[in-house]
Amino acid sequence: MSRAERQQQTRERLIEVATEMFLDVGYSGTSLDKVAVEAGFSKGAVYSNFAGKEELCMAALDTIHAEKIRLVHQMFTEDTSIETRLKSFVEWSRSGLGEPRWTALEVEFAAVARHNPWVASELVKRHREVRRLIAQLISATVEDAGLETTVPVEHVATALLALGAGLGGLRALDPKVDMDVFGDVLAGLVRPRRDPAAQ
Repeated sequence: MSRAERQQQTRERLIEVATEMFLDVGYSGTSLDKVAVEAGFSKGAVYSNFAGKEELCMAALDTIHAEKIRLVHQMFTEDTSIETRLKSFVEWSRSGLGEPRWTALEVEFAAVARHNPWVASELVKRHREVRRLIAQLISATVEDAGLETTVPVEHVATALLALGAGLGGLRALDPKVDMDVFGDVLAGLVRPRRDPAAQ
């Protein structure tokens, strides 16, 4: 194994351990010392891969987000009807949104941005990228289904991201919050495609 491969393996192991620790005890309850010990490395190994706890937490959240985006993308690119895709998405949202540990970590880390310009900047970049990916997915889905959005697709993406964050926060406190609202809102933002020639 080359040095670069070993370093990548070390980085992945640190992110794996840190992700579970951040989820279990939160951002403030996690220390680089604890992550290093749990991962079986020295603290120096952590600092050779990450500038500090903020960067490590960002990497952990990136891992969580990537998996959730992968699952959503998989649902919306299945060879099924739009109704079935929406139903699958709502079913996923029941467990994929509002998971208490993840929601708490997102809120806690977002609070760090208030006093850390780097964290604020990185979170903004990631939110914009997620909105871009959502917009792409919606565009492809409605096009495939012979539909169109009732407002610009970028607005739909922003609305769904905001709705997901809000419902996630509510559901973390109250598991009985009805996630069908997600499908209802999305259904209200699309309509059958209109023929420009007929207008």
